Amino acid sequence: MGAVLEEEYHEQHLSMGDGVKAGLAIAIGYTPIAFTYGLLAKTAGLTLWETVAMSIFVFAGASQYIALSMLAASTGAIEILITTFIMNIRHLLMSASLNERAEHDKKWIKAVYAFMVTDETFAVATTRKEDKLSSGFLIGLGLIAYSSWIIFSGIGYLTGAGLPEVVQNSMGIALYAMFIGLLVPAAKKSRKVILLAATAALLNIAFSQYEPLAGGWGIILSTLISAVFLELLMGEEKKHA
Repeated sequence: MGAVLEEEYHEQHLSMGDGVKAGLAIAIGYTPIAFTYGLLAKTAGLTLWETVAMSIFVFAGASQYIALSMLAASTGAIEILITTFIMNIRHLLMSASLNERAEHDKKWIKAVYAFMVTDETFAVATTRKEDKLSSGFLIGLGLIAYSSWIIFSGIGYLTGAGLPEVVQNSMGIALYAMFIGLLVPAAKKSRKVILLAATAALLNIAFSQYEPLAGGWGIILSTLISAVFLELLMGEEKKHA
């Protein structure tokens, strides 16, 4: 009986090594994205330290790409911070959901793996069959993805620094191509995404004509207004459906 219970315990109590193995595919998937971010950071005028530091302290792919475009447009730090907060507010819900399945542990330990929660690590963690997820597993899962993102951000920057100047200058176009590449697949699956992007773009064009809202604040207001408007619009449609 004791041997059976011990076997069940080991099956359910995942180790940090299990987390690293589970996150290996995520780490590989992050490689080209982090590498491209490093390349673009070089063309945006960031130093190696600034590029890697953003990956260390922010660790949010889409937000880092947006930050690069806002920095290129000479946007202020407050506007970038607010935009990043809006972009990543969903992680509050992800962390709260993950906490329901995480084992009881010290708050600082939970804070460590909560910081490393991304869309991909959340998906892997929540699809596990175990009833409870150990802190070691969640730290291992986040750490392998986090390390990959930081390392290849730096490698991308160093690679970009070795490219000819004309190629470095042309890489700025890749930033806009990246956003289009992120938008098109989602737009194909959802009419809401198309409407959201179109509404935000039109509002931003309008706000850019007014000097105080040109740049960061225009982007923030465009995003918030279009998101709230479409949510209310879609909600009314569902009521009458």
